[in-house]
Amino acid sequence: MIETGKTVKVHYTGTLNDGSVFDSSQGRDPLEFQVGSGQVIPGFDAAIQQMDVGTTQTIKIPSQEAYGAVRQDMVALIPHEQFPKDLNPEVGQTLQLQTPEGALPVRVSDVKDEGVIIDGNHPLAGEDLTFELTLVEAA
Repeated sequence: MIETGKTVKVHYTGTLNDGSVFDSSQGRDPLEFQVGSGQVIPGFDAAIQQMDVGTTQTIKIPSQEAYGAVRQDMVALIPHEQFPKDLNPEVGQTLQLQTPEGALPVRVSDVKDEGVIIDGNHPLAGEDLTFELTLVEAA
């Protein structure tokens, strides 16, 4: 069992329910993080704590232990006139929304006559995730 505070190195491949890969460390250095520090999603962190160095495990992480549910309060329609004149928002584009707390990355999810629909949810919000994990090192 890996204790909170240990630094670990993990190779991983993350897939969605349809089998498509959304991220992988293959061909790169393993992901390095401190267990229990909040650097990775909760379900990923919890799974690593149950592993031994050198083992590989496939885990399923429900959305609530990953990036959470899709929050409708993070979706808004912004009138076209509130965008700079030289900006032509397109679906899928990432923009920076300025808030009192700082910059918030948002995705353009639709462009309508009355404005642009932006979405501040994480792109994987609402998704159950599957990871193949290999614990490479723990120190």
